[in-house]
Amino acid sequence: MRLDLLKAMNEERRNRRAAILVTQIDSDQQRLVKAGSLEGDPLADRLEEAFRSGKSGMIDHDGASYFLTVQVPSVRLVMIGAVHISQALAPMAKIAGLDVEIVDPRTAFATQARFPDVSVTAVWPDEALDRAPLDRYTAIALLTHDPKIDDLALVRALNAECFYIGALGSRKTHAKRLERMRAQGFGETALARMHAPIGLDIGAVSPAEIAVSIIAEIVGALRKKPLRAEGRAA
Repeated sequence: MRLDLLKAMNEERRNRRAAILVTQIDSDQQRLVKAGSLEGDPLADRLEEAFRSGKSGMIDHDGASYFLTVQVPSVRLVMIGAVHISQALAPMAKIAGLDVEIVDPRTAFATQARFPDVSVTAVWPDEALDRAPLDRYTAIALLTHDPKIDDLALVRALNAECFYIGALGSRKTHAKRLERMRAQGFGETALARMHAPIGLDIGAVSPAEIAVSIIAEIVGALRKKPLRAEGRAA
């Protein structure tokens, strides 16, 4: 690999940005493709698929073979709220391969004893997200039911490129949330990115069932795969 390409890949890794090294097999020609720079690329569809899957591998296009070395950041799940749903969701998310963080300024809830083997930060969300900014490889779940806490993170999430934003609460609660965000200056396109009520509609009742619905919705958003029911409706 050329030194300039190696340096460029390392720079993207440091900044949690995805990139793919494209190597043409018969000529050994190489180029680096960064996420968000696919427009007009002859391999755009295959590169987009590789960015979604995060998997390296061989592809063929127009009679030529290429090896795609895919570099994507680890996927984060930031949960706002050290609640019962978070206790069920954290181990599920870790099994799914996500890096899990829990943020809650309420020190009685945000304890390592309640969340073993998980990063727990007992500060306000704006402070926590200043330290570790949100990005397009971050999912955020707002779970406290307290606008004073959740809204701080929601504003950050709507301004970032999070691939998933989910918020707990009824439709009535969500309608009030939307009004607060409109008052903050967010338009309908930004607000439509929210999944609320959070999780797939599977009739979940218990914290564990709700956690299952949330992790399934997050994985679906990450891989951009429509549900079978949505495919039939189309």
